[in-house]
Amino acid sequence: MKRLSIIGLLVVPILCLYAFTQRDEYRVVPNNSFGTGERVEYRVHYGFINAAEAKVDIAKNVSTVSNRPCYRINVFGRTVGAFDLISRVRDTWRSYVDTTAILPLMFQRNIQENKYRKEETVLFNHGKDLAISTIKNETKTYPVPNNVHDLISGYFFLRTINFDRVSEGDIIEMPTFFDGKTYKLKVRYVGKDVINTKFGRTKVLRLNPLIPDNKFFKGEGAMRLWVSDDENKIPLKAEVELAIGSLEMDIKAYKGLKTDLKFQ
Repeated sequence: MKRLSIIGLLVVPILCLYAFTQRDEYRVVPNNSFGTGERVEYRVHYGFINAAEAKVDIAKNVSTVSNRPCYRINVFGRTVGAFDLISRVRDTWRSYVDTTAILPLMFQRNIQENKYRKEETVLFNHGKDLAISTIKNETKTYPVPNNVHDLISGYFFLRTINFDRVSEGDIIEMPTFFDGKTYKLKVRYVGKDVINTKFGRTKVLRLNPLIPDNKFFKGEGAMRLWVSDDENKIPLKAEVELAIGSLEMDIKAYKGLKTDLKFQ
């Protein structure tokens, strides 16, 4: 700024004016991958033992948050069988994702894990780059990066990416707000493959979400994800290497997809 030229003195105010006039404008993300009415169910197993089940669905009707049309996306997870006796989980996560920008406007979670309970609502103000979190009537405001995601919206934004334009080994980064902090959600594109599912063999994209080192997961590459190599890009299979062993997730049922899945 000390060596700002005459051109700079002209350009900077114009850029500032542009920034202020554009901050309330939402980006436009082309989306041919998902829409209302989608529902996908999964089975989570520990070896041959059923451990949990999960369901991801998009409501049939569009919701309105902050005067913007949104997909209401629900993620439900629960333990089953013997795992339900050892560690009972009944979790509900919900994100209201702007239909044009594929950004979260509101995020909710209701966590029930044994005796532990937590309910949170987060409102996102993308015009001011703020996340407003409310837990037990206590509200805190956090500064966040531009176009920040929650965990659910980040996954759905990932589905809009054209992987034909991504090279093997490339890492996709998305700023993500969770539990009062902002993280860089990183996903490495590994390449293409073919896998078996209960519905038959099908082409997939291999993704490797990069997990920070911690006591629960075995290293940065502990999670592996196989998503359909088509417009849908829905997860068909996942593997997670934990300190206690490996968990696997497989697709169990689906309906309402934008494009029919193709199996051999």
